Amino acid sequence: MAFRRPRRNSNRVRPKLDLRKTLFVLPNLITLGSVFCGFNAILAVAKDQPTEKDVYGAAVLLIFSMLFDMMDGRVARMTKTQSAFGLQIDSLADIISFGVAPAMLVYKWVLHRAPIPGILTAFVFVSCAAIRLARFNVLSSSATGAPTKPGKYILGLPSPPAAGILISLMVANHGVGGALGDERYTVLLFCVTIGLGLLMVSSVRFRSFKELKLNTATLVFVLFAVGSSVFVWKQFKPQFVLVWLLSVYIIIALIETVRVLARRLRGLEERNSVPPPMPPPMPH
Repeated sequence: MAFRRPRRNSNRVRPKLDLRKTLFVLPNLITLGSVFCGFNAILAVAKDQPTEKDVYGAAVLLIFSMLFDMMDGRVARMTKTQSAFGLQIDSLADIISFGVAPAMLVYKWVLHRAPIPGILTAFVFVSCAAIRLARFNVLSSSATGAPTKPGKYILGLPSPPAAGILISLMVANHGVGGALGDERYTVLLFCVTIGLGLLMVSSVRFRSFKELKLNTATLVFVLFAVGSSVFVWKQFKPQFVLVWLLSVYIIIALIETVRVLARRLRGLEERNSVPPPMPPPMPH
């Protein structure tokens, strides 16, 4: 007697694919791509005497890390998958790719010539990046920990542009045959590394470019950026364009800060120059 196979219940409810949960993974995978590039950049120079080619290859990896960092936030906003988890993992990725990795690269490139000051300078950069990212997380989170809408300005220099200056200098150094890594520029690169670290923890406000509008000021700025980049490309090397654009970003913030301070001082002087009101006459 043959056994009959029990019929499957065709009315059983199949689990539905939650597209939102699936898309939630996408920006986090892009963030991990940034970590992958930063980790491999550290491995590329983790030698006793890395060559100029090793430093250049590691710097190129960090440029890809910057591209991943620009993509993950935009993908999260496009797919509406912003979350507290994404905010935290993005900052943890940044401390590796834009804190530890560039500090390691600049130390192996130039700062190792003065071992103790070089280690301290690299540590200052990493520490400032960690403080800046912690402050950003606090300011960008609501009471529940969820990320808030980014504003027009960011307090302190973001870690990707800060690291980008060091990275672009290494790329430019490769373009000029290693001339920027010469002994005569050692002190200057020490100062640049410390200055970038201090800007990250400063109260200088940097534009986030989240609320750009198509107006005359924006058009003039774009034309200036393109025109000046073409000039730098022609007069120097293409590798110096990124150095120039990131430097302009910092200069704009410093100029706006000076203007705000001058306006406040002017208002304070005007307030102090106004004589106090006369008291009412005493009755006879």
